[in-house]
Amino acid sequence: MKTLKFIFILFVTIANFCSAQKKPNIVYINIDDLGWTDLACYGSNYYETPNIDRLVSMGLKFTDAYASASNCAPSRAGLLTGQYSPRHGIYTVNSSERGNANDRKLIPTANTVTLVDSVLTIAEALKRAGYITASMGKWHLGDDPKTQGFDINIGGNHSGHPKSYFSPYQNNNLTDGPIGEYLTDRLTDEAIGFLRNSKNKTFFLYMTYYTVHTPIQGKEGLINKYQKKQVSLQHKNATYAAMIEAMDMNVGRLVDTLEELKLTDNTLIVFTSDNGGLFTVSEQFPLKYGKGAYYEGGTRVPLIIRWDGKIKANSVSDVPVINLDFYPTLLEISNASYKKNQIQDGISLTPILFDLGTIKERALYWHFPIYLEAQNGYNEYTGRDPYFRTRPGSTMRYGKWKLHQYFEDGTVELYNLDTDLSEQNNLAQINPEKTSELINMLEIWRTNTNAPIPDQLNPQYINTK
Repeated sequence: MKTLKFIFILFVTIANFCSAQKKPNIVYINIDDLGWTDLACYGSNYYETPNIDRLVSMGLKFTDAYASASNCAPSRAGLLTGQYSPRHGIYTVNSSERGNANDRKLIPTANTVTLVDSVLTIAEALKRAGYITASMGKWHLGDDPKTQGFDINIGGNHSGHPKSYFSPYQNNNLTDGPIGEYLTDRLTDEAIGFLRNSKNKTFFLYMTYYTVHTPIQGKEGLINKYQKKQVSLQHKNATYAAMIEAMDMNVGRLVDTLEELKLTDNTLIVFTSDNGGLFTVSEQFPLKYGKGAYYEGGTRVPLIIRWDGKIKANSVSDVPVINLDFYPTLLEISNASYKKNQIQDGISLTPILFDLGTIKERALYWHFPIYLEAQNGYNEYTGRDPYFRTRPGSTMRYGKWKLHQYFEDGTVELYNLDTDLSEQNNLAQINPEKTSELINMLEIWRTNTNAPIPDQLNPQYINTK
């Protein structure tokens, strides 16, 4: 009874809080392939990120935040729909039959490459609630984000990366600038123009930079700076460091504009990444591997949220959260409406954001019935084998426990993240009770989400092990 009373009081408190507020502006900054360790405020002593570090000092930093997939398109689909991959069918980029066919034991589930129009995205829900909506930069879920609720599209199409970070860009949704103009600067210029034009409106800016995705291209002056700087064991690529600093400068320009326009008291600012960092460019130790894999290095991401006067400055949360949670969170704080019968897999983070309590412990899940080939530069520390970053399977996190299950051979891995963040000591056989408990939870989740499990053998497979 006391628990029910507490839940009721918390619900009324949050409801009163949100209803009493003017609809907030929302600036969602999504960096492409930025790793968990790729910021000074997350431990790097090579990359310089003073503007993002300042965001931390003014807001809430999450230590255990996750993307809903380990590469671009499925993570973005999860963010915009609030749904796990089995519901929208986007598992990877392009074909699910990646890598050498002779090395694939199973025929993977076919991949969907375009987000269907029937789903109500965050942008569509906010637009219905009176927001002007703009997408700046990478889209990757179709030809044009304006079919999914955005009023303005600058630079977004089906491409997963730019042909060049220097103009001419060869982007059909972005006019070329002067020769040599830097794409990250240009997108920020466009975003600042949008902020100035929309300062008296309620806006949602989806600031989804192409950087720091390949091709690895930075400004010459910044590259020279980092070539002269002492490298660290994991971070040593001067050109990538130049991209990081240019990204940080431009995030600073965005935030400075919001401050100049006196909008930060009524603007929620989110800074995060769509998946883990590219291992061959920036190692994510102590996390295992990186983009494309479902170890921690592939899915754990930086997450910082600022809202002056609403979110406690210089605060930290170690609660595991996932980018699916932004759908219900943003709709709640904006009083926007859901689509009837559209399932939501995330939960609202308002109790954490506004220091009103916490959220119930829950499991987070990932499903990847596909193959993704290994990167050049693979070494034995990073993954399961030298051929693939991802083989068909599922993973989950529940509390301190991380479980991996692979479909080709039934292999199960269990790790205690409290004592083994690098996922090196497989406890599946040592702790069979916990392994069985989590497998049972995973099987129930797969049933509830209609997650496909590939079981058809590939006739081209050659077992060379």
